[in-house]
Amino acid sequence: MTKKEIVKTISDEIGLTQLKTKEIVQKTFDAIVETLVEEGRIELRNFGVFEVKRRAARKARNPRTGDKVHVPEKFVVTFKPGKEMEERVRQMEEKAAAEAEERARAEAARRANGEGQTGSGNP
Repeated sequence: MTKKEIVKTISDEIGLTQLKTKEIVQKTFDAIVETLVEEGRIELRNFGVFEVKRRAARKARNPRTGDKVHVPEKFVVTFKPGKEMEERVRQMEEKAAAEAEERARAEAARRANGEGQTGSGNP
């Protein structure tokens, strides 16, 4: 999903113009980034926590040449989902697993009944 799609969905749901909704969505994103830059962390209840973490400098190896290279320290943004998000994703995983199991059972049943076989000699 893109920002444009988010704006359209929200606009349709609450009845604001897409232009006004886009401004609100952008201001929200800007506030998140600004908070990360200034404070290094932002916690959004029932959503998750964004945090700036420092990755230490390290030695690495160029996979093409095998030469050792120095990788400087850098700052990265991490995200830890909230409990509600994790629970909904877990439910999605369970549903997908159940659907895959059902498809496998249906395929096995078709094979057992001789369906899907070619060259069986029946007209």
